[in-house]
Amino acid sequence: FLMERKTRVKINRKEVMLAKLRKICSCNPKKLKNFVMDFLPVLRWLPKYQCKEYIWGDVMSGLVIGIILVPQAIAYSLLAGLKPIYSLYTSFFANIIYFLMGTSRHVSVGIFSLISLMVGQVVDRELLLAGFDLNDDAPPALRDGSLQNDSQSNTTAFNLTIAGMNAECGKECYAIGIATALTFVAGVYQVLMGIFRLGFVSMYLSESVLDGFATGASLTILTAQVKYLIGIKLPRSQGHGMLVITWINIFRNISQANLCDVITSAICIVVLVTAKELGDRYKHKLKFPLPTELVVIVVATLVSHYGKLNEMYASSVSGAIPTGFIPPKVPHFNLMLRVAVDALPLAIVSFVFTVSLSEMCAKKYAYTIRANQEMFAVGFCNIIPSFFHSFATSAALAKTLVKTSTGCQTQVSGVISAMVVLLVLLFLAPLFYSLQKCVLACIIIVSLRGALRKFQDVPARYHVNKVDTLVWVITMSASALISTEIGLLVGIIFSMLCIIVRTQRPRTTLLGQIQDTSFYEDDLEYENLSSVPKVKIFRFEAPLYYANRNYFLKSLYRLTNLDPNLEAARRKKYEKKEKQRLKKGDHTTANGLGIGETTLQLIPKQIDFQALVVDCSSISFLDTTGVNTLKEILKDYKNLNISVLLACCNPSVIDSLKRGGYFGKDFGSMEEMLFYSIHNAVQFAKDQK
Repeated sequence: FLMERKTRVKINRKEVMLAKLRKICSCNPKKLKNFVMDFLPVLRWLPKYQCKEYIWGDVMSGLVIGIILVPQAIAYSLLAGLKPIYSLYTSFFANIIYFLMGTSRHVSVGIFSLISLMVGQVVDRELLLAGFDLNDDAPPALRDGSLQNDSQSNTTAFNLTIAGMNAECGKECYAIGIATALTFVAGVYQVLMGIFRLGFVSMYLSESVLDGFATGASLTILTAQVKYLIGIKLPRSQGHGMLVITWINIFRNISQANLCDVITSAICIVVLVTAKELGDRYKHKLKFPLPTELVVIVVATLVSHYGKLNEMYASSVSGAIPTGFIPPKVPHFNLMLRVAVDALPLAIVSFVFTVSLSEMCAKKYAYTIRANQEMFAVGFCNIIPSFFHSFATSAALAKTLVKTSTGCQTQVSGVISAMVVLLVLLFLAPLFYSLQKCVLACIIIVSLRGALRKFQDVPARYHVNKVDTLVWVITMSASALISTEIGLLVGIIFSMLCIIVRTQRPRTTLLGQIQDTSFYEDDLEYENLSSVPKVKIFRFEAPLYYANRNYFLKSLYRLTNLDPNLEAARRKKYEKKEKQRLKKGDHTTANGLGIGETTLQLIPKQIDFQALVVDCSSISFLDTTGVNTLKEILKDYKNLNISVLLACCNPSVIDSLKRGGYFGKDFGSMEEMLFYSIHNAVQFAKDQK
C-alpha cells in the first residue's frame, strides 16, 4: 500500500524575508529595552540576585579564583612572551566584561594556557621578522616599577617603519602591540560570527580533535618551559618543528644548567604535585582548594629575595612589575593586517572552549545559555581589553571546576576575582620582583597534568572507537611536531576525511530472515537466519551519492554474485554465435541442443534469484548520481528479468526518486516498486510469477 503524503503549504519566501527584515529594522521602546537586556544579560539577573543565598558562595569562589589567578597570570606571561603586568590586565578586564555580557553563571573567563601559547607564537614570529632578539633572559629592569625603563632595558629602540609605525618602539612595546592587534582582530571575528550566526563552525571541532589539540599544545608548552626549569639561556624557538628543535638545543646546552634553578624547580614540582594529589584525594573533605601556587610563589619570592639568588647564582627572576594602569591605546591597524590570518584559529579555539564549558555547566546546574551571546561576550572580552594592553582570553576548565566546587552561584564571583587582581595591580605587583622564572615554569607544567593524562586514556579510547583514536593521535602529533595552528587545521581536515571515507566505503551486506518473523538482519553477523528463495535482500549503510556510487555497484555485484552488464554481454555474444550457426544451416547449437532448447540454454545457471530488494533504511539522501545509479540497476536487472524493489525509503529519498523519474512519468508503477517494509517487498516478490 502507499501512504498518502501531506500536502505542503507553499511558503512565499520573499514575503517571509521581507517580514523578517521589517521586524529587525523596526524600533520601539519595548524592543530597544529587550535588545539592551539581551546584549547585557547582567541587567536581567542582577536585580533578582538573592543576596542572602548567593553572596557567601560567590565571595568564597571569587577569592579562591583570584588567589589562583594571580600566580597563573604571572606564569602564563612566559607563554605569551609578554611581561606579567599584561597578564594581570587581561585577567582583570576579562572578568569584568564577562560579568556584564556572559550568560553562564559558573564559567571562569580569563587567561588560558593554550590561548597564551598561540599568542606567544605569533608575537615571537613578528619580533623575529622585525629584527629583535628572542632571548627573553635579559637582565632585569630597575626596581622603580617604571614600564619605560623595563622596556628600554630589554632592547634598544627600533623604528617600526616595517609596520607603518613611525614612532620609536622597543621590543616590549612592539610585542604588546602585536598581541593587542591580534586580540582585537580575533574579537572582531568572534563578533562577526555572532552577528551572522556562524556558531555552527564549532561543530567541526570534535571532541577527539579538541583533546588532541590540547594535548599536543600541552607538550609544546611543557617543552617551552624546560629551559626555565634548568636555567638555560636559550632564545625562544620559532617556526615549524619547534618542539624538536627546542629539545635538541636543550641537550646541546645541558652543561650550562643553573644548579640553583634545577634545585628550586625540583622542590617546587614535588610540593605542587603532592599538594594537587592530596587535594584531589580529599577534595570532598576540603571546603575550598588549597592555594598551593600562591604559597609556593610567596615562599619562593622570600627565599629568592633574602637569599639573593639572582645576584649570587645568576638565577633568572621576573623583574619589576609596574603598578597601576597604562593609558589606553588603539591597536595599530597595520599590525592587524599582519596578524589577520593568525587571529582566525585563535578566535575559533577561544569561542569553542568557552561555549563547550558554558554548556557543560548549564547542563550540570539545569539552566540554559545562549551560544550566540557567548560569542558576543568572548568577542568583547577581546576587543575592549585590547585597548588596555591585554591579550586574548577564553574560558579555562581548571578554574571553572574550582569555581563550581567552591560554591559559585553567579558571575558576581568574577567581580570578586577581578578585585583581587586589582589589589595586586595597584599595590602588590612590585613584591614579585625577585620571583624566579623557574617557579613560574613549575606552576605552568603542573597545571598541564589534566591534558597530559589524556595519554592514559588512549587504550580506553581505542577500545571505544579506533577512528576517533587515530584522529586524536594525528591532531596531537601535528600540534606538537609542526605547530598548534597547523595541528588544529590537520585535525579538522583529517576528521572530515574520516567521515568521507566512512561514507565512501560503508558496510554492505545481504540480509536473511529471522525464522518465523517478519524481520530481517545481517546474514554475516547473526546465526540461524534463513535465506529467502529466489530473493536477494541488499543493505547499503550510507547515503548514496557520487563518491560511493562505484562502491555501491561493486558491492552489489559481489554479494549477489551477478554483474548484469557482463551477463548481458555474454548473452549477446551467445546469441550472435547462434545466429551465425543458423545462417550456415546448422539447426543444432554447439552443445547439441535444438533451436527450441536455445532459450533454456541462454538462462545462466548462476542466477538463483528473480527479485532484488534494496533496503534503503540507512540511505539518508540521494544526489543526482545516486538516483541515476538506482535507475541504472533497475534497467540492467530488468533486462535479465529480475525485478528491483526498494524498501524502507525515507520521504526525502522518495522525493529525490520522483524528481529523477525513477517511477516513470505518472508514478503509475510506484506501488510495484516501493515498499514501506522489507517483508512487504519480499511477499510481493514471492507472489510474482
